[in-house]
Amino acid sequence: MKVAIIGANGQLGSDLSEVFSQKHEVIRLTHTDIDIVNAQQVLSVLGSVKPDIVLNTAAAHNVPKCEADPMNAYLVNGVGSLNLAKASNELDFMLVHYSTDYVFDGAKAKPYIEEDKTNPLNVYAATKLAGEGFICNYSERGYVIRVSGIYGKVPCRAKGGNFITTMVRLAKEKPEVRVVNDEILTPTSTIDIAVNSQILTEREPNPGVYHMTNEGECSWYEFAHEIFALLRLKTPLYETTTSRMPSQVKRPMYSVLENGLLKKEGINQMPHWRDSLAAFLKLNY
Repeated sequence: MKVAIIGANGQLGSDLSEVFSQKHEVIRLTHTDIDIVNAQQVLSVLGSVKPDIVLNTAAAHNVPKCEADPMNAYLVNGVGSLNLAKASNELDFMLVHYSTDYVFDGAKAKPYIEEDKTNPLNVYAATKLAGEGFICNYSERGYVIRVSGIYGKVPCRAKGGNFITTMVRLAKEKPEVRVVNDEILTPTSTIDIAVNSQILTEREPNPGVYHMTNEGECSWYEFAHEIFALLRLKTPLYETTTSRMPSQVKRPMYSVLENGLLKKEGINQMPHWRDSLAAFLKLNY
């Protein structure tokens, strides 16, 4: 099978490339190769590649920048998704598109299943939700995979790193580190997403929205505490609250996802977040 990965040099895309290349011919596409906002270019590039599967990780996902430039966020996250969805029908490929836990507002305060009502609180989340709708309604073989708090060995290009690299850097640079304890999520390893994505494409269940995160939940502070403990970082780490660290962007206080449909299909291979973090740090640090 031929698998095209859009955003192949990014945090998630690099692990998808590594995992899928073990079984398939992988075509790695970056922003210099394909601009998903350009519908004709999408058809031209993918038409020449002739993929069986397209994995799309391209997104505007710097949350403050999306807030400052809503039009660009909508073009990439919304219109780009629409272009890929239409191309998937015209060129007959399976489309796997990655979305976010931020499509929920957090009011439920317990793990969200795929069927729960969405209510995005910020521009990034709203534009990602628009993209989900385009994938589900325009692509006959379209899958939306919602993820949460992702980290991988390749730093996120838009943000210059991930939470782990930020904690390690702050522990070296600062006399103390403070992390919020009232935003709850599930940190998720990109290698786990890549492995489970391959299982999903092999099984090819009914198209639609699937949650794919590591198991369990924690606050950002608890996540940081585990990183500090496993890496034996000596810098003092303290809890704080979001009210003490104000942001211009609204975010859900609780965005834990339940991998309901993966479990129903018998293809949930996502470990607990603590186990994945320990494995990641052992391998990369």
